[in-house]
Amino acid sequence: VQLQASGGGLVQTGGSLRLSCAASGRTGSSFAMGWFRQAGGKEREFVAAISWIGGRTYYADSVKGRFTISRDNAENTVSLQVNSLKPEDTAVYYCAFQYSGTWYQTRVPNYWGQGTLVTVSS
Repeated sequence: VQLQASGGGLVQTGGSLRLSCAASGRTGSSFAMGWFRQAGGKEREFVAAISWIGGRTYYADSVKGRFTISRDNAENTVSLQVNSLKPEDTAVYYCAFQYSGTWYQTRVPNYWGQGTLVTVSS
């Protein structure tokens, strides 16, 4: 499976971006996808995820109400709308793939995208 992420950039505090990730290859008929991020000198952390079955969404507390994850099953893509950005949201954002119709928080993703940098200036 290959994951191609895009949409990062430089934005001012309070601004918005839309990140996208396209999955290709042997994805199977159902799979869950999500986003993680890693800021400089910190561990990678979970941001949001969406299940294939029912489209259930999951969010880290730090982004609830500001970020929205969605998916296009026909196109095998997942998007992350990031609004009301803060300097602490600055990080490399990675999309992730699980071979499961339901997203499992306790499972390490099977595949990772290459990352896209989001920089929020104050």
